[in-house]
Amino acid sequence: MAERLRAALRLLVVAALNLLMIAALARAGRVEPSAAPGAAASQTLSQLGSRGTEVRRIQQRLKAWGYYTGEVDGIYGSRTQAAVRKFQKKHGLRADGIAGPATLGAIGLPAGGSGGGGSGGAGGYSQSDYQLLGRIISAEARGEPYVGQVAVGAVILNRVRHASFPNTIAGVVYQKGAFTAVTDGQFNKPVSETSLKAARDALSGWDPSGGAIYYFNPAKTSNAWMHSRPVITVIGNHRFCR
Repeated sequence: MAERLRAALRLLVVAALNLLMIAALARAGRVEPSAAPGAAASQTLSQLGSRGTEVRRIQQRLKAWGYYTGEVDGIYGSRTQAAVRKFQKKHGLRADGIAGPATLGAIGLPAGGSGGGGSGGAGGYSQSDYQLLGRIISAEARGEPYVGQVAVGAVILNRVRHASFPNTIAGVVYQKGAFTAVTDGQFNKPVSETSLKAARDALSGWDPSGGAIYYFNPAKTSNAWMHSRPVITVIGNHRFCR
């Protein structure tokens, strides 16, 4: 009987310690306060009701890509949730409206909102994606300054994420009429090492274009519609536009 009592007391002590640990973690913001004893700590995610810098960055990017039409206020309301769901559906992610690690990676943001400038890693792109991005950069921006080459790569990635364009690098590059370099022979020329480096930087989240989804050389195109696009920035011979 005494041994059973001691065993029961040990179980009670362990349970009490677990409860105290969960309460401490909850106060530190590492788990939800309602977590059951023994539950693993979960990462705090941007979701309905969240506020802060990460939410603002999510809104900025989804607004630039045509998913979000509300104010960029850093408040994760129902319109932000709906925009995240729309983005998730297009990219084959679980459409739960929660900006978890996979969704943040696709958007191009680091999980947890740390770091500046939106360095979001490669976002799950493959080696063939990297090679194709380097090839189109080389074809479209040969002779441009390095930052301009990265910006061209960023435009392609911005299109991948945008609601109005295909959701793969290959889909964007080979979209009919999108890039003259694909049809005029430039695309088949050897790819420069600089362009591959620019592709890597673009895939890592550097966007010198400021979120542009179009660019053009005003000396080489007379297309009135392109000239009418709002210019975000000018790098080398290219104007980068919304």
